[in-house]
Order: sequence, then C-alpha cells, then structure tokens
Amino acid sequence: QVQLVESGGGLVQAGGSLRLSCAASGRTFSSYAVGWFRQAPGKEREFVGAISWKGGSTYYADSVKGRFTISKDNPKNTVYLEMNSLKPEDTAVYYCAAPYPYAPPGANPVEYTYWGQGTQVTVSS
Repeated sequence: QVQLVESGGGLVQAGGSLRLSCAASGRTFSSYAVGWFRQAPGKEREFVGAISWKGGSTYYADSVKGRFTISKDNPKNTVYLEMNSLKPEDTAVYYCAAPYPYAPPGANPVEYTYWGQGTQVTVSS
C-alpha cells in the first residue's frame, strides 16, 4: 500500500504559477503511475493529467495542455504538477492518485486505488 500527500497549493493571481507536489510513502514509488485530478465546488472530479510508472509518458487534459507539466522523481518518491498561466477556472482542490503497481495511468478516477487528501488551488482574477 502507498500513502500520498499533496502540498504546494495556495492563492495565486491569474497568469501566475504554482508547483504541486505529491509525496509517497509506504512503498517505493517507482512502480506506480500517478494521476492528477481536480474538483471544483459543485462539479465532478476531473482528470488533469497523468504520468506512467516509468515516468516516460505523460498525458494531459485538453484544458491544461501546454500550461501544466507533470514530472516524476522516483528517488525522491515525489511527483510534481507544474502549473503555469493559471486561470480562475483552474480553481479547485487538486488530488494525486495512484493505481495498482505497474498499471497504466488512466483518465477515470475509478482506475485509481490510492488517493491523497487534496490541496486547494485558488486563482484570483
């Protein structure tokens, strides 16, 4: 089993940047893909992006493509979500999640077994 903890959220002005971290403990992170999701008030949880367990492949939702970047540091057991050119519509609680070991990353929350507690990102206009 793996435990995930997000950090790095906060308040930023539109056009600004934030870097979220997802730190894993309990098991080596190198065999886990990681997905990032977000949920705004009154909305369903939506896929933001994901990275394969080896870290060689990344996938992004169209709404963040070109602005967000996911990277994986296996020795540090950490995955990062670099967010640039932030917009007010990016405001949400951001979650990282992992499926079972060696499983490919998907865009559906049901494909993920382990979840962090979430970190709030607020983008002011």
